[in-house]
Amino acid sequence: MVLSVDNFYLGGTEMSENRNCIQSKIKEAVCIDTNRVYDSCADKDCLEDLRVYFTSSAQCLIDKATNVRCRGSEVLNAFIEVERVPFNRGFYSVDITYFFKVCLDVFCGHANPPTIVEGLASFSKKCILYGSEGNVKVFSSEFASCETDTQLEMTNTNPKAKVQTVDPICLDAKLRKAHDCCDPCHKPGRLPKCVCRCFDGDFDCYDHEPEKIVTVTLGIFTIVQLERDVQMLIPAYDFCIPSKECSCDTDNPCDAFRKIQFPVDEFFPPKEGCLKGDTFTGCGCGD
Repeated sequence: MVLSVDNFYLGGTEMSENRNCIQSKIKEAVCIDTNRVYDSCADKDCLEDLRVYFTSSAQCLIDKATNVRCRGSEVLNAFIEVERVPFNRGFYSVDITYFFKVCLDVFCGHANPPTIVEGLASFSKKCILYGSEGNVKVFSSEFASCETDTQLEMTNTNPKAKVQTVDPICLDAKLRKAHDCCDPCHKPGRLPKCVCRCFDGDFDCYDHEPEKIVTVTLGIFTIVQLERDVQMLIPAYDFCIPSKECSCDTDNPCDAFRKIQFPVDEFFPPKEGCLKGDTFTGCGCGD
């Protein structure tokens, strides 16, 4: 491709006009207090053969089971710890512990319908991210809204980790004899109360030694960010004033239903390459 001088001139003129247009809309530079992401990473983990722990009543069903099938899984909680990396200034290790609720179909016989059982699995991982340096103590004039009107506690500007994830994909579930693969009496350890409240029962009290265990393979996508509270100077266009009026009208249910478009894709699933956002254009699909 050959570019002439005129092309460069026109391109430069257009860029200059756009820049002038943007600058004309900027009214002032404003200092804001916000969180800045200093470093981040995205990861795709395949967690193989995670042991699923059950309450005492659910473990009795597992011992009688002939087969299991995974119905799904969800992330109950993720506990995060941030520590400085020795001899590597500005870098921090982010330790993450995930707690998963695993839902299983438990088959106890060929003629019997499956029983739905829920269990707990956990996984820990570590990543190293850059979080810069500095440790400033922050005091605020705000007070807690209580009878004593105590001032809010001191905070600092140390980096904070943030984890974004979606519920994992359950790839496989296996029913195994306990003595063939691990210590059957092994327990999940000390669990947070917020995790224990998601189950009916206790994980530490078994009436007998487990005869069978369940292991699952999960696929999970995560984004880990390390951010700090900083002051930044940004261009401001104007104050944000809502243009939409508040409406309190309640539509008739049938009127609301008539506004919904007919779900054509549910009755006639699109072919591969015809989905919105796909770059394939050889299927003759309309917009």
